[in-house]
Amino acid sequence: MKSLQKNRSRTINTAFLFLIVFTFLFSSSVDAAKRKNKHQVTCKSVIFSDSTKMKRLYGKGVHTRILPASTAKVMTALLVIEKLPLGQYVTVSKAATLVQPTVINLKPGERYKVKDLLYAILIKSANDASVVLAEAVSGSEANFVQLMNQRAKQLGAKHTKFANSNGLPSRAKQYSTAYDMYMIFRRALRHSFFRQAITFKNKTIQSKDGRQVLLTSHNKILFKDWKKKIYGKTGYTRAAQACFIGTIKKGDSDLIIGVFGCPKRWEDIKHVVSTYGKIPL
Repeated sequence: MKSLQKNRSRTINTAFLFLIVFTFLFSSSVDAAKRKNKHQVTCKSVIFSDSTKMKRLYGKGVHTRILPASTAKVMTALLVIEKLPLGQYVTVSKAATLVQPTVINLKPGERYKVKDLLYAILIKSANDASVVLAEAVSGSEANFVQLMNQRAKQLGAKHTKFANSNGLPSRAKQYSTAYDMYMIFRRALRHSFFRQAITFKNKTIQSKDGRQVLLTSHNKILFKDWKKKIYGKTGYTRAAQACFIGTIKKGDSDLIIGVFGCPKRWEDIKHVVSTYGKIPL
C-alpha cells in the first residue's frame, strides 16, 4: 500500500514538474515573439511597396522631407543610362577630382567607359565618378542638376530637389521624400544594367590606359548571412543619417524598400521586410 502511494506521489510530482517546465518554455517563446514584434522602427521615413502590384505594404512618413544623401546617385545613374551609350569613353576633368570622399581617386585626363563609372557610383558610391558622368551628359554638373530635377518631376517625384549629382551636403537646398525616391528607383529598375550593377559585392574596373580600381559595395546586406539579399543603393551623411533604397524579389513581384534618417538602418530593413513582406531573412 505504501509502495503504491509512493508511486502515485512520484507520478504526480513528475507531472507537476513537467507542467512547470512546459509553462516556462512556452512563456519564454511567447515573450521572445512579443519582443520581436515590438521592434520599434528607428528610421525617420520608410516606404515598403510591391511595385509590380502597386500595393503599399508599410509606410512611415512617406511624404516627409528627407535628405537623400548618396541615394541621389540613383537619379544620376538613371539619367546617364538614358542619355549615354554604356560603352562610350568619358574623360575625367580636374573639377571632378576635387570632390569630397567617398572617391575612387580618379586622375585628370583619365578615360573610362560609362558603364565602369556607373559601377563606381552604384557599388562604391564614388562622388568623383558622379561628377564625371554628369559633365559627360550635360557639359557641367550644374546643367546636369537641372536635368535631374526635371526628370524627377516627370516621374512624379514632385517634392524633390537635387543640388548636385552625388548627394553630398550642399549650401543649396537638397531634399526628397521616401515616396519620391521610391518612384525614381522604380523607374531605374526597368533597366537591366541597373538591376545587374546593384547586385555586385565587388567589381574591378579599369581606365583606357589600364589602371585598375577595385570597387567594394557599401551595401552591407550583401555581406550578411541573411537568407535572401536586398539589392540597392546606400547613403549616409551626418545630417541625413543612414539611408537605403533597394529591391527584393517575392514570387513575380519586385518589392522596394526605402529607409531614410536611420540610426539602425539594417535592423529596421530586416524587421520591415520580414514582418510586412512575409519574407524570412
